[in-house]
Amino acid sequence: MKLTILGCHSATPRTHTHPTAQVLELRGSHFLIDCGEGTQVQLRRSKIKFTRVQQVFISHLHGDHYFGLIGLISTFQLLGRRTPLTIYAPKGLKEVISLQLRLGNSWPQFELNFVELSSKESSLIYEDDTVSVYTIPLDHRIYTNGFLFKEKPGPRKLDPKAAAAANIDTAYFRKLKMGKDVPNRDGVLIDHTKVTLDPDPVRSYAYCSDTAFAPEIVPLIQNVDALYHESTFLQEHEHLCEATKHSTAKQAATIAKMAGVGRLILGHYSTRYEDLSAFQAEAQAIFAAVELAEDLKEFSW
Repeated sequence: MKLTILGCHSATPRTHTHPTAQVLELRGSHFLIDCGEGTQVQLRRSKIKFTRVQQVFISHLHGDHYFGLIGLISTFQLLGRRTPLTIYAPKGLKEVISLQLRLGNSWPQFELNFVELSSKESSLIYEDDTVSVYTIPLDHRIYTNGFLFKEKPGPRKLDPKAAAAANIDTAYFRKLKMGKDVPNRDGVLIDHTKVTLDPDPVRSYAYCSDTAFAPEIVPLIQNVDALYHESTFLQEHEHLCEATKHSTAKQAATIAKMAGVGRLILGHYSTRYEDLSAFQAEAQAIFAAVELAEDLKEFSW
């Protein structure tokens, strides 16, 4: 998996910071997660091809998480896109985008699909041969979801020497990697586990923004490889969390520790802070494996 941060600050865009948007790459698929203002420009800067984005996941209908969507759709149209685009978002976004496109007489020539979300329980919303995506219900001022991306196991790996020793015809190699027993040239059925190796471990990623401190999500994100969790405030401003339904870096780290995640990526910083190093220091007092999101920064695992 590779995560590219397009923007990781809250609310107001500035010349040197951008609101929330990121792209998760998994086995050739590119998933756009949230779409704050200027996302299409940040995609250009990151050198991610527009045509690779087939699915968009919008966490909630606050502007810093979706105001860039109409611009992105319009840019796709101007560039002659023909491949479908599917948007997974809270109920209401379809109405907003459809009105903008209709009043501007600019409905795209490509297929634009909306999957409207309203369930307050975690649910499977997308699945293909390589990944399953689940919602993570969050505690914010309006209906909000995070998203859990779970990779599916890949094919088993062929052990060429073992397969040759077992006298297996190469025509059966694909079936072996699919986990099926096959006959060898002598008609003897060969156990696939004897001539193949386990596939690479599956990977996972949980995205949680925006949310108040919500321990109830811990079972949903248990042991994920990487967790992106909002950290709008430092501990000195914890009193602002109750009204805004946001989290501190310390609270994000507490969630990471409770869930036993592999690494914690902090983001969604309030623009009141110029120096972000305090976020990492505050979180590392609770959970060691903490990294800071930055615009156009990439993370791989």
